[in-house]
Amino acid sequence: MNTYPLASSTWDDKELGAIQKVVDSNMFTMGKHVAEYEKRFAEFFGSKYAVMVSSGSTANLLMIASLFYTKNESLKLKRGDEVIVPVVSWSTTYFPLQQYGLKVKFVDIDPDTFNIDLKQLENAITDKTRAILAVNLLGNPNDFSAIKKLISEKDIFLLEDNCESMGAMFDGKQAGTFGVMGTFSSFFSHHMATMEGGCVVTDDEELYHILLCMRAHGWTRNLPKENLVSGTKSDDPFEEAFKFILPGYNVRPLEMSGAIGIEQLKKLPGFISKRRENGAYFQELFANHPYLSMQKETGWSSWFGFSLVIKEEAGIERKTIVSKLMENNIECRPIVTGNFAKNEVLEYFDYEISGSLKNAEYLDKNGFFVGNHQVDIKDMIFALQKVLAKL
Repeated sequence: MNTYPLASSTWDDKELGAIQKVVDSNMFTMGKHVAEYEKRFAEFFGSKYAVMVSSGSTANLLMIASLFYTKNESLKLKRGDEVIVPVVSWSTTYFPLQQYGLKVKFVDIDPDTFNIDLKQLENAITDKTRAILAVNLLGNPNDFSAIKKLISEKDIFLLEDNCESMGAMFDGKQAGTFGVMGTFSSFFSHHMATMEGGCVVTDDEELYHILLCMRAHGWTRNLPKENLVSGTKSDDPFEEAFKFILPGYNVRPLEMSGAIGIEQLKKLPGFISKRRENGAYFQELFANHPYLSMQKETGWSSWFGFSLVIKEEAGIERKTIVSKLMENNIECRPIVTGNFAKNEVLEYFDYEISGSLKNAEYLDKNGFFVGNHQVDIKDMIFALQKVLAKL
């Protein structure tokens, strides 16, 4: 048994009861519970629209795909357009960009926040830049005031991958709602869990309709009668139900996931509050550590987990630390993917690296990550500190 696991279940009898309601209804595919969850999700995060999908990864896929079919030229993407991304994130931040033929420009991270380096971002922006896909890493929101200032007079729009940072805030506004669209994940180890699941939020009605269409086969069935994709739907359900208008997918969530999500949303404020309490204690213990530095908070972090990086000239190797943590049943992982540009999959990308990736490379070789939970884990954090103090 782990002394300090990466994650723990957020469920109790409420979620099990929600599953049972769906089982009793004998309606398992996307239905009224998903629709209710979407309504509540949008309200919670202060967005006009939310579209639930099968995962955070497919949320990213639909977010990028939808921009190829909008009629709004100021948001429309085409193959070859340049999108700037931080070089530290999860793989499915990047894969939809490759799959839609976009030019990916990787930018280094800030060594303190682990989000995109703002000076490097400024240097990376050119006349070819069409969009910035900002990633709020491990609960930490970006400095959106600075990012928006950089693009305020340019024909560039902002997107957000907020899959690791549900509940984070910047200047009193929810992360995931600063861009044209933002994505969320509700995988087991994340801030709340719906078995599998994700969401895309937006205030743009046309993009909302495109997302609804592309989520389920590209048909018009799930669109409102008056919509911004097909216009006015026919009153003949026999014909309209199988009318295909966009090259879509089937990335619908299960009805169970929607029902679970309704219960999880009720608990989310408490989950975030407890994670922040754990985060405050973590910062207190590791603020002046002799050989480790920690991720520094921007705005109001929701503390997905806790990342530590070995200081230069510390005289200790990461493998020694990892071995000692494993020996003491403390689970740890690399910090997300580390420097994603090291991966062989890039042979399939049209990409460019802007400037140096020295911070990402250092984090890749010297960083590690331990979990945070939605319950009090101060005893686990203290045990971590004690083990590390002995090295």
